[in-house]
Amino acid sequence: MSRIKYIFKKEFGLYFISPIAYIVISIFLLVTGWLFFSTFFLYNQANLRNFFNLLPITFSFVVPAITMRLFSEELNVGSYEILLTMPVTSLDVILGKFLAATAFIVVMLIPTISYPVMISFIGQLDWGPVIGGYLGAILLGAAFTAIGLFASSLTRNQITAFIIGMAICLGLTLIDKMLILLPKGILGLLQYMGADFHFQNIAKGVIDSRDILYSLSISFVALYGTHIVMQERN
Repeated sequence: MSRIKYIFKKEFGLYFISPIAYIVISIFLLVTGWLFFSTFFLYNQANLRNFFNLLPITFSFVVPAITMRLFSEELNVGSYEILLTMPVTSLDVILGKFLAATAFIVVMLIPTISYPVMISFIGQLDWGPVIGGYLGAILLGAAFTAIGLFASSLTRNQITAFIIGMAICLGLTLIDKMLILLPKGILGLLQYMGADFHFQNIAKGVIDSRDILYSLSISFVALYGTHIVMQERN
């Protein structure tokens, strides 16, 4: 645990000395702020429906941008080989980077808590869906982080890692939107594979173990894939 903690502190600290992190946070807050305030002022609706409805698509672009450098940069400059000379294993490195990126996403979400707080001052707010939405956002962010980490382990180029991660995350987000075009026999399976389907269930305030298990399974599979790729490189 001490080795994972060391990697976590190192990677988490690097986010706040990189201009890319602040650019990503700014873009995320601009997009989510527009989603909230357009509903609030233009449509006179005091709710977070638009914010949570489009959060999976927003994460599909934002999270791969956060994770694209985690392995690609080190593989490109050769610092990953130096890292392995230290008393750490590849699994320590993977888990440390995963936890650091997930923690950064949580930090990125913190300013958005001002949206439901603002609504609560104006009128009555059902906090159940809000709490469920943020829990779902953290689980979804963790799953997409694992996918982004896997994409970053595949290539030395950060842009390529971003595109691969974005394609996988966006595919999982939109797969249940394309069910009308697919054979009926596989509709149930493909719907279960949809990240947005599980996220929206939690965002309604319904905490179902199947939705939590989905996010944990995606995270595990992606992290295990990352471990296999890095073991091959080693």
